[in-house]
Amino acid sequence: MGGGRGTVTGTGTTGTGADADADGENRAGLLYGVAAYAIWGLVPLYWPLLKPASAGEILAHRMVWSFVFVGLALLALRRWGWVRELLANPRKLGLLTLAATVITVNWGLYIWSVNNGHVVEASLGYFINPLMTIALGVLVLKERLRPAQWAAVGIGFAAVLVLAVGYGRPPWISLTLAVSFAVYGLVKKQVNLGGLESLAAETAVLFLPALGYLLLLGSRSELAFGTEGAGHMALLASTGVVTAIPLVCFGAAAIRVPLSTLGLLQYLAPTFQFLLGVAYFHEAMPPERWAGFSLVWLALTLLTWDALRTARRSRAEVARAAKEAAERLADQSDGLLPAAAAPAAAPVPTAAPAATATPAQAQGDVRA
Repeated sequence: MGGGRGTVTGTGTTGTGADADADGENRAGLLYGVAAYAIWGLVPLYWPLLKPASAGEILAHRMVWSFVFVGLALLALRRWGWVRELLANPRKLGLLTLAATVITVNWGLYIWSVNNGHVVEASLGYFINPLMTIALGVLVLKERLRPAQWAAVGIGFAAVLVLAVGYGRPPWISLTLAVSFAVYGLVKKQVNLGGLESLAAETAVLFLPALGYLLLLGSRSELAFGTEGAGHMALLASTGVVTAIPLVCFGAAAIRVPLSTLGLLQYLAPTFQFLLGVAYFHEAMPPERWAGFSLVWLALTLLTWDALRTARRSRAEVARAAKEAAERLADQSDGLLPAAAAPAAAPVPTAAPAATATPAQAQGDVRA
């Protein structure tokens, strides 16, 4: 597609094998990314299947079975070297415990929202999550924003006010989901642990409390597991698979496609959720709610445009610096400049990220 790429002809391919391999990797990464975000976007169809289990029971099953599934996966892959290092680092253990607590709030509220007719409001939480991530970067990490980012945050704030008027209350489900996931990403940024390893550690922290809660429900005869047939039991047990599979797909995408591509793909999940809420679950969308969502989408469009523009400028600067360094080296090798008098090659600047990385982009974390 782009200039310089090999093209397929009737007699074979032109261009280098490296180009063909890169194209194949990019296509595979794009498919993995679409699969990950599509699963996260379509998961509202799954949670209602688990009724009559309560949101609390579903959440507990998700914690327990995710730990079992990811533990078996890591055992098969023999990826346990990180455990010893983690246990020897109390700070990381504390941060992972905090991350586990925050994601518990996020998961539990999302499951409750879907099963209680708030899919649209839940989708809004993941639309505004990038804006919350930026806000936390300013407030906690003292990051400096570009003018377009400030404008996007301001439009997002206005959208929340419009939606608060429309709902007759602040959109607390959306705000809680957005803030909890942004805090989760901020904490995980400090831990710097891979996706599967991170999920294993967090669910290990949650495993005993979750199992204890299930046993408590069982002692009160309030446990749905085992009372609705084998199919229902299998669905509850599959919460671990539903949690881990998109994470694996995301991890495969993250190493194959640019961050800017993941930044665009991340909007697939809340878009699917929003469409399901309106078209499948038939949730109300009065004019003021459309107005609020439109402002959010405007803010995200501005944010994405600014991120892509910054990424292009960064790539151009890197290419220019590399070209200048190569020309200096060529001049030295040709004897045009004495080696001792030749100026030092300018350092090649590191490209800035294409977008403010959301938790799912930066760490490969799990979605609701």
